[in-house]
Amino acid sequence: MQIGYARTSTLEQVAGFEAQKRDLEAAGCEKVFSERVSSVAQREQLEAAIDYLRDGDSLVVTKLDRLARSMRDLLAIVDRIEAKGAGLRILNMNLDTSTATGRLMLNVIGSVAEFERDMMLERQREGIAKAKAEGKFKGRKPTARAKAGEVEAMLAAGESPTVVAKKLGIGRSSVYRAMAERGLKRETAYKAEAAAESA
Repeated sequence: MQIGYARTSTLEQVAGFEAQKRDLEAAGCEKVFSERVSSVAQREQLEAAIDYLRDGDSLVVTKLDRLARSMRDLLAIVDRIEAKGAGLRILNMNLDTSTATGRLMLNVIGSVAEFERDMMLERQREGIAKAKAEGKFKGRKPTARAKAGEVEAMLAAGESPTVVAKKLGIGRSSVYRAMAERGLKRETAYKAEAAAESA
């Protein structure tokens, strides 16, 4: 049995949604699961479609991006489909994992994606190493820690930790962390907080 799955990200993509369903029905899908949801959200109809699959069935989608948000996501979905004895068909790629050629194509796509990711990480590591050697790489700037002097000065001026956090655009926990690092007593901050609340 051919089981279709159609997805669009927004309610506005009506034309694309209907086109997917037409293509799936034309490809012989007897049942089509569809939903309008972002690929990063919970895809309940995709889960329902996979649950519905039986041995020998195929899950059919029009395009790869309608099914998976990443290569890792795709391979995880394919593993679940194959565990049920079913296959995956991607119409615009003419890919069918129930055939030897389709499985080979999927493995090649997965290998290329993994290779590209490894190359990207390697280039990133080389860039960081070069920047460190040239003294240009400082890492991520610790924003809250960089403002520790301002935190201390504002608290000394009688500002409460809440006000300090708001004015400096940092979290209140960052204010308390800066206080701890500079050996400031929390009691002082609590007094300032209480004074601000009673004012």
